[in-house]
Amino acid sequence: MPTIKAGNISKGMYLDFKGTPHLVIKAEFHSPGKGSAFCKVRMKNVKTGSSLDFTYKSSEQVDYFELSQREMQFLYLTGEEAVFMDPRTYEQAEIPLSLLDGKEGFLTSDINVYILFHGEEALGVTLPPKVKLKVAVAEEATAGNRVNAPKKPVTLETGLEIQAPIFIKPGDVIMVDTETFEYASRVN
Repeated sequence: MPTIKAGNISKGMYLDFKGTPHLVIKAEFHSPGKGSAFCKVRMKNVKTGSSLDFTYKSSEQVDYFELSQREMQFLYLTGEEAVFMDPRTYEQAEIPLSLLDGKEGFLTSDINVYILFHGEEALGVTLPPKVKLKVAVAEEATAGNRVNAPKKPVTLETGLEIQAPIFIKPGDVIMVDTETFEYASRVN
């Protein structure tokens, strides 16, 4: 496994911490006037999702994972997994829903995502920043309710429920932000 000096750790790297891959969320290098330099790292366990803080001496060697990223198309959901296909090789991969962080409601048959692999093991899934989804259920707006850009709950084609402006009706196609789960715009 390749190593890196702790002073070179940066956000987005995958470190081997006690035999488990951890995503670096934040890395701060400190060089106090007295004593040796160190790097404070906030990491997220890829398998459990829990976060932890750890401090490395800057001269310390740290193991990291070399990862490959593949673009894959969503096929379908099973009970505990999402199935994706590589559009070039037609190879399929079953990804645990836990790697999607509750974002499986954005998956439609035409969506492509990027999946991070360490060998054959999937470590993470990156969705597009915004996705187009059709509104399945939306209540009628009530007359007079126009103050301060009011919102109402709408249910999308995948079953995901979000807040949208009151002018949105069933059959509309809208853009939804995959990070914030918020309405972005209506698609013509």
